Amino acid sequence: MARPRLVRVRSEFVVIGAGLTGLSAAWALRRLGREVTVLDQAQVGHADGGSHGSCRIFRLGYEDPDYVLLAMQARGLWTELEEASGQQLLHPVPHLTFGPQMPEVAAAMRRAGAACEPISAGEAATRFPGVTVTGQVLFEPDSAVIAADRALAALAGQVGEVTAGVRVTALADDGRRVSLSTTDGDIEARRALVCAGPWTAGLLPGITVPGEATLEQVAYLATPSTAAAYWPIFVHYGGEFPYGLPVPGSDRYKIGIHHGGPVVDPDHQDHAEDLDLSRRIGRAARTFLPGLDPRPVATERCVYDNSPDTDFVIDRIGNVVIGCGTSGHGFKFGPLLGQWLAALAGAPVPRRGGTGATGPPARFGLARFRAAGG
Repeated sequence: MARPRLVRVRSEFVVIGAGLTGLSAAWALRRLGREVTVLDQAQVGHADGGSHGSCRIFRLGYEDPDYVLLAMQARGLWTELEEASGQQLLHPVPHLTFGPQMPEVAAAMRRAGAACEPISAGEAATRFPGVTVTGQVLFEPDSAVIAADRALAALAGQVGEVTAGVRVTALADDGRRVSLSTTDGDIEARRALVCAGPWTAGLLPGITVPGEATLEQVAYLATPSTAAAYWPIFVHYGGEFPYGLPVPGSDRYKIGIHHGGPVVDPDHQDHAEDLDLSRRIGRAARTFLPGLDPRPVATERCVYDNSPDTDFVIDRIGNVVIGCGTSGHGFKFGPLLGQWLAALAGAPVPRRGGTGATGPPARFGLARFRAAGG
């Protein structure tokens, strides 16, 4: 049976994009009892989006103490989503950070008051014999692996109906309301929240959002049944940026290289294995996970929506709220991004304790690009 067309729909809020950011924004609005229409050009978790896949890292370890504090804030919101959905979405897993920028990460975590412990490579090998690291290592006890696919499903369940298979073809803000033309009819809304990843800029007439998409690749390696004892999260921070994490509830270990993929047109993604990336990931596996067979049991491609400075883009222009530029590290902040977007749209979500959640820090606004001449 064909789905009814969206002919002349009116809604208080419309969210464009049902990835992690859009669903988090819709959840924040729905928690307030607000009317929300959620659109996506494909199904929730589709392969061309940036939110699909088995898992992501939740870490506090950043070289910037502001990000450490934001990650700490986001952790509480993940707990609220787990409580609302009745599912465990974050699985505690210890974390090892090493590499040339590890000292900056350690300093930022200490400044933010986050738990961390410098250890030697020898001590790391004793605690986690499955991983080989170099130099001084930072042990982070409060990290976790996010079950990404289940997190998307949990958010979609809280949001309710998502209208999938509908592409927005035009958007206009007359100062009073936003009008959208779609492949399935027209929509009017008081506010539009555009959270369409690398497609966002193309939906915003008269608003410049700089950035580019890259098509990344990860590999899944087979692990023995002792994975929980041997395989922590690891991040080589600085230079080439390999990382790895165990997949919750499986005998697989995910490994990739952060910002290693080529620039891509998001409308023309080729998800075939990239042999150069496979070689680089294989080299990282042999170096840091010598006890595992570096030949992957599966590979996966995933688009990154990159801002020029890798900071998020969270802003409002007129009646259009913009949430994009997650740059491959935004998943852990998803529920927090959603609260910011809801606040910008005029619906601040009450915090636990009764006060309204504030909007995003100014550093994530579009004005930073104008100030830089970009």
